[in-house]
Amino acid sequence: MTMTGPQASLKTEGVEVIETPYRRIHTPIPVPESRELLERLRALEPRSMGGQPPVVWQGGDGVTVHDPYGNRWLDFSSGVLVTASGHGHPAIVNAIRDIAGQGLYHAYGFPTDIRRAVLEELTAWLPAPLGRVFLLTTGAEAVECCLKLARTLGNRRGGPDKNVIVSFHHAFHGRTMGAQLAGGIPGLKSWLGGTGADAFVQVPYPDGFREPDTGFGVFERALEAQGVAGERVCGVISETYQGCNAALIPPDYARALRAWCDRTGALLILDEVQAGFGRTGAPFGFSHLGIVPDLVACGKGISGGMPMSAVLGRDEPMDLYGPGEMTSTHSANPVCCAAALANLQTIRREGLIENAARLAPVLREGLERIQRAADGQIGRIDAIGLVGALQFTKPGTTEPCPAPARELVRRCVAQGLLLFAPVGVGGAAIKINPPLLIPEDALREGLEVMERAARDLPATDAQS
Repeated sequence: MTMTGPQASLKTEGVEVIETPYRRIHTPIPVPESRELLERLRALEPRSMGGQPPVVWQGGDGVTVHDPYGNRWLDFSSGVLVTASGHGHPAIVNAIRDIAGQGLYHAYGFPTDIRRAVLEELTAWLPAPLGRVFLLTTGAEAVECCLKLARTLGNRRGGPDKNVIVSFHHAFHGRTMGAQLAGGIPGLKSWLGGTGADAFVQVPYPDGFREPDTGFGVFERALEAQGVAGERVCGVISETYQGCNAALIPPDYARALRAWCDRTGALLILDEVQAGFGRTGAPFGFSHLGIVPDLVACGKGISGGMPMSAVLGRDEPMDLYGPGEMTSTHSANPVCCAAALANLQTIRREGLIENAARLAPVLREGLERIQRAADGQIGRIDAIGLVGALQFTKPGTTEPCPAPARELVRRCVAQGLLLFAPVGVGGAAIKINPPLLIPEDALREGLEVMERAARDLPATDAQS
């Protein structure tokens, strides 16, 4: 999910005072007193860290985030799809406190009971034949592991020539080198100078928008056009829905892809870093598709906020490496394990997957109203469960138009609705993904804020 665009402006603008059960804005945004902190961060960090709205996070409670200056935002970001069970959930806070209170906040690869507990919880979520879990730290690290396993198994099955990874146009799998090679965003690979990408090929993603043809024949023709024979492919990786949208792979396409991978001996890898653990109104995004992949990369919503990811997989690829050959320094960190266990149990106990499914029509209807209010500047909306996307385009085209997307985010933040900076193709997509425990009245309130903010956006031709 690439984020592109300028650094957020630190120019202070006056705003109207807002006071609702979920939003409180009593100061200009950014807060004048916050400028010293914001400017100091910019002096100490790379420029890439300056892209988010200039809101200083101090704490959170459920579906809200507050700053040190008395302002509170209704959170439609979930901290980039992470805080599935909300901010400051007592179960997660207590789990972190309890394990750290034992003096157990690092264990490397040595066995711990909390590791056993979270592994058992995770495997209880999995359909057969998935049954192994490898705990890591970030989504990109999980993707890298999946790529490594696909290349390793391909070599064993077909020799060194079975080394091609197929991914999709506009895909985003993370910011490490392998993850960006696998991704379908050329701009994120320009630093390679055209080398190193030979074993990674991309095909159109069947989103029904930038690729209108959602039939599986597009996949096969795209490989043929690039001279890639099926027997050379060791793995196919796709997000269940892409970071630039919220459009699931069509089920018929997914089933055809599963069959193609079986015929060619390629591993089917699904990147569920965003979609996993209830975000789509089902346990996983692939739960909607009628298939089971060979490997799954997970992260974000797995732990409620602590740095944890996981590879979920079948026995054969997961057992390719011997003891000590596939590890990570902070794998299964005890504090992260405790948070993940509490988070996953909370999602099940409090019915958060069911809540995402129940509110899905409310989200979609709200996005449709926002699209109408934007008067032709939003070329595509997608939504499933509690994730939605607004893709801003030049009217009548699929060409991204980022300026009005950035303006809509700015207006919403000024009105007490927290969104992260636009993402995706051309940095022109706004993602909507509140915590899964959001009540209906809060969801409706946030969508109404967005609808009002979408009216009278500056004309596309004036901002392109």
